[in-house]
Amino acid sequence: MTVQLIITLCVLLLFAYIFDISAARTKIPSVVLLLLLGWGVRQGTILLNLQIPNLMPLLPVLGTMGLILIVLEGAMELKLDRSKLPMVGKAFLMAILPIILISGLLGWVFYESDGTISFKDALANAVPFAVISSAIAIPSSRNLDAANREFVTYESSFSDILGVIFFNFIVFNHVIDAGSVIHSFWGFLIMLLVTVAATAGLIFLLSKIKHHVKFVPIILMIILIYAVTEIWHLPALLFIILFGLILGNINVLRRQRFIRRLQPDALCGEVQRFHELITEFTFLVRASFFLLFGFLLETSELLNPHTIIWAVMIAAGIFLLRFLLLKIFKLSAQWLWFIAPRGLITILLFLSIPAEQSSALVNKSLVVQVVIISALVMMAGSLLPKNPSGADRWDLCAPKSSSDF
Repeated sequence: MTVQLIITLCVLLLFAYIFDISAARTKIPSVVLLLLLGWGVRQGTILLNLQIPNLMPLLPVLGTMGLILIVLEGAMELKLDRSKLPMVGKAFLMAILPIILISGLLGWVFYESDGTISFKDALANAVPFAVISSAIAIPSSRNLDAANREFVTYESSFSDILGVIFFNFIVFNHVIDAGSVIHSFWGFLIMLLVTVAATAGLIFLLSKIKHHVKFVPIILMIILIYAVTEIWHLPALLFIILFGLILGNINVLRRQRFIRRLQPDALCGEVQRFHELITEFTFLVRASFFLLFGFLLETSELLNPHTIIWAVMIAAGIFLLRFLLLKIFKLSAQWLWFIAPRGLITILLFLSIPAEQSSALVNKSLVVQVVIISALVMMAGSLLPKNPSGADRWDLCAPKSSSDF
């Protein structure tokens, strides 16, 4: 049985790799194919009457690790440049406004329709639908030009961070008042201090470790710092994106005294190797998560007629609001409006809703259907012709212009 399991896992992950490299040609988001493949494997186990242990506890673990690696990989590809500050500001607004507007409106709808939960609990149930999944958005932006690709990375990363902060604020504060706001603000400042100290320590280790195994311990420490800060309900993703930004822009920061002491030329090469390893790990964890989630899907959940109308209305509201905001901020609606997928972060936040705060209206069927509909919209949008320059990738060690920080 062990050999058969190994063969099955290898074949499934090789299929995931084929889906990933063929997505640019087929225009089908790999997440859709992974979910269908996982679901198909589940149907095969049922037909063969195979006994499979409960794999549900693995889903949040893979999801959390995937979120960390995806945001880190995306942040390392972002270029620090003063000229990009307006774009970063727009990306922040494009991330925070939908979270506030969708959560508020959808929370009110859940509150009025359910009738058994408070408005605060209704908000907690609405937040997962308001957050863009960087796990899907960042890989799906590969065929866009460099500017739009950077915008998607910033926007989806900000959306993940702000969504988790807002979700934790709603869920873990019994009363929403000035005191809870001040407490959250102090948590943000503490996280900034932790980020500065942890980033300096990890960069120092990256430059000084001479052992042939050096990247895996650093990855483990990154995950450990994230997990420990999450226990204290701090905005842990802030550490991930800032660490990735600093690490990916070592060449820009080489004028800083701390970086000069670490032999920046050699350090830049190590960062490049670290980024390549992160990319490999990210693919493996992301593919495993969506395969497992597809495997855990029940056919009745996928085709639930009682939630499909809700799912269509939620998805329509998401993309309508996105189109309006893109027009307001004078951004490329033609290229960006369809990249608003719900996925890994939506599922993680849904699984994190305490039982006593959950709504009967928000169930696994609704979440799955919204994820799939948003992926299908993204697939339809990807059929539009793209700028061929979108295939380029930024070299972490490339020479920087005079406008860089």
